[in-house]
Amino acid sequence: MVTHVPAEARGDERGALLAFIEEQRGGIRRALLGLSEEQAASRPSASELSLSGLLKHVAEVEQGWIARAKQEPSAIQRDQSNWHETFRLMDGERVESQLALWEKIAAETEAYVRSVPSLDDTFPLPNDPWFPPDARVSVRWLCLHLIRETARHAGHADIIRESLDGRTAFELVALEQGKSWG
Repeated sequence: MVTHVPAEARGDERGALLAFIEEQRGGIRRALLGLSEEQAASRPSASELSLSGLLKHVAEVEQGWIARAKQEPSAIQRDQSNWHETFRLMDGERVESQLALWEKIAAETEAYVRSVPSLDDTFPLPNDPWFPPDARVSVRWLCLHLIRETARHAGHADIIRESLDGRTAFELVALEQGKSWG
């Protein structure tokens, strides 16, 4: 995304990792600025992705990873029967409520990352076929994974938004800051 993440305070690796996660969250939030529910749910490209679906997906993924790190069950269980629901808002779900949920999840992520004794602390990965058997990852790995996952979808969001109304990431940052671009 086109924003700047300030340098971390000396020795604040947690703060740096959390700042980069937040920067990428901002890319997805900005892509939704000024859109109706219908626009946010539309799929203007060959992909099945929509902006509201991306929002829901990244919030669920972040919550799921933090629950996994805490070795707690995820708030939402997904399998082949309901996986498609992670990428679209279902009955009663709206962009505003998903943004509020993601804000709560983001606060939980920050609290967790700041509370662990060390970023080197590990937790087990599930015994899913796409993970190595009996693998463990660190909290640092978790933060880097959340940056990667959110950034990937922020890029998708840029493309979808530009396909909807021609607005680019640069224009959306300016809009968010109350400035004009160009």
